[in-house]
Amino acid sequence: MSKKDEVIRLLETCSDAERKEVFQYLRKTNSIHKIEDDLGTRAEVILEAINRANDITLRGIRGIITELAFLNEVINKLKGWNNILFSGDLAYDFLIEDASGRVNIQVKMQRTLKGLPLEGPTGKWVAETQRTRTGKNKAGQATRPYQFGEFDILAVSLQPSTRDWSKFMYTVGNWLLPRPNDSNLLKVMQPVAKVPNDDWTDDLNVCINWFRSNTTKTITP
Repeated sequence: MSKKDEVIRLLETCSDAERKEVFQYLRKTNSIHKIEDDLGTRAEVILEAINRANDITLRGIRGIITELAFLNEVINKLKGWNNILFSGDLAYDFLIEDASGRVNIQVKMQRTLKGLPLEGPTGKWVAETQRTRTGKNKAGQATRPYQFGEFDILAVSLQPSTRDWSKFMYTVGNWLLPRPNDSNLLKVMQPVAKVPNDDWTDDLNVCINWFRSNTTKTITP
């Protein structure tokens, strides 16, 4: 039996408290992630800082996790598609390509209120479709709103209600509701179906087919 196997065998006989002591000993000389070196502190400190963050900061962190979950759970599992890497602050988060062409995808997280999934007046979930950062362009127009045509597909993470980072709902970007005072802009709060229907699907390939069909419609408010 190797030393490693012997250590594992002994650990299996230890109590939870004893294993925790061993873990703390190993943490003295072993980092969990390179971000510990980049920030010059330990992962435990970073996690505690996140735990103390306000709701706006946590929303941003959840957004980053959502994009990584989408990459791992959806994009990396697609067959027949290439994930196109790009740079710049664009209106979409992912750009994929198959033999028929490219499709871009904006990823958002289901909206929460005080840590709980937010339901709209019609009993549907809600997604907030606007940029996090505020600003104005050279013409003095607000840059936070999304315009129709800026992304092809909207993917909404249902992790807040399902507790599962692999669960998403999809619809075509141009099917979303417009703002009442400007039909060129997307309404901020969009209703998201809890189960697949004619407007929303939980299958990205189905939504891509919807998008490529060039069907003109608007989701049910």
